[in-house]
Amino acid sequence: MAEVRNLGEFAGILALDKWTGNANGRQAVFARKQRERRYRAVFIDYGYCFHAGEWKLEDIPLRGVYYRNDVYREIAGWEAFEPWLTRLETMPAETVWAAASEVPPEWYGGDLSEMEALVEKLLQRQGRIRELIEGFGRSDRKPFPKWGGMGKKMGDEGWPDARWGSIEGRVM
Repeated sequence: MAEVRNLGEFAGILALDKWTGNANGRQAVFARKQRERRYRAVFIDYGYCFHAGEWKLEDIPLRGVYYRNDVYREIAGWEAFEPWLTRLETMPAETVWAAASEVPPEWYGGDLSEMEALVEKLLQRQGRIRELIEGFGRSDRKPFPKWGGMGKKMGDEGWPDARWGSIEGRVM
């Protein structure tokens, strides 16, 4: 992975995959031009976004993620997801509707109401992308080792020091 020059883009594609409910693992091809020393990750296969052709969005923490944690190891906070995360969160509804209007009707069986329902779900999910990323971050995979506090559950912080005193080294 040290030979991949755009490793940071895995954070951006994670945000997109969480927003679109990618039900498959993230796939990437690593390529380089003949005269280049480093590789570039090219993200492929979006066929399972919206749970393939089922047009539903299931929020399962380990879906839509790359199979190797190495690509996420440098993520230490929300800034690693920029500018992609902010662009997804603030994308105007008109932009999403315009993109949907470009989808060939045969891809959604010609039922415009299904496409409209999908767009409405996507617009509602714009405010949940961070929550979905946090779900992955708190998973047993522990993909973000440099992100302080990621993975802690409520109550893991313990009692504030010296609030009640201590007994045998334990804070009370």
